[in-house]
Amino acid sequence: MAATPFVVLIPARLSSTRLPHKPLADLAGLPMVVRVAHRALASKATQVVVAADHDSIVNACLAHGVQAVLTRNDHVSGSDRLAEAAQRLGLGDDAIVVNVQGDEPLIEPSLIDAVADLLAAQPDCSMSTLAHAIDNAADWLSPHVVKVVLNAHNRASYFSRASIPVWRDGPSNQLPPFPVLRHVGLYAYRVGFLKTFPRLSAAPTEQAESLEQLRALWHGHQIAVHVSAQTSAAGVDTPEDLERVRRLLTDVSRK
Repeated sequence: MAATPFVVLIPARLSSTRLPHKPLADLAGLPMVVRVAHRALASKATQVVVAADHDSIVNACLAHGVQAVLTRNDHVSGSDRLAEAAQRLGLGDDAIVVNVQGDEPLIEPSLIDAVADLLAAQPDCSMSTLAHAIDNAADWLSPHVVKVVLNAHNRASYFSRASIPVWRDGPSNQLPPFPVLRHVGLYAYRVGFLKTFPRLSAAPTEQAESLEQLRALWHGHQIAVHVSAQTSAAGVDTPEDLERVRRLLTDVSRK
């Protein structure tokens, strides 16, 4: 079967509360956003473009041979930024775009391919995304770990920071005896939906959970979910995360 044509867009915002200038943070000699782009370029994407909010990010990308476009600096979300980038690139409404977060320098390229292929195979879905099994109670209980519940067709029923589905009769500090899934923020969209999504009204569930994908469910859109057998490497949100990834990349370069 022929590979699904798709474009990777990487939203990159200069300001960050916990880690200022995060996209430009040095990771073994390269800016983080360039590291992310290099991982995306190892996927089957036909094009990889960074959607930046500042000239310094664009210039850093171009200096390392990575395509980048400058977008407005007042977007409230990454999906808004990608919608502008898709328009600037002249992508057609039926084109598939994969949103790879700019703080995922260890993203597995095959997972990028997987969400693109899944969306292409399910034309009645507006989005696709990724999940994997949770294997420890700490993640299951953490509000920082987003969980997803699927229906019989591996489509999202709900996303939450709470421990869902609830194990009503079980101990509160143990994993339940049925599969529970961690959601990973890797998304594929068709450009037509991506352009529409920022104009949809915010959902009460989205505002309560601070999870943008709940807006799509609220408005009746289907989200297909690829359940991966492998866990996804953690992204970079804090200075401690940055040091962890630096150590990993240094260890790899020494081997």
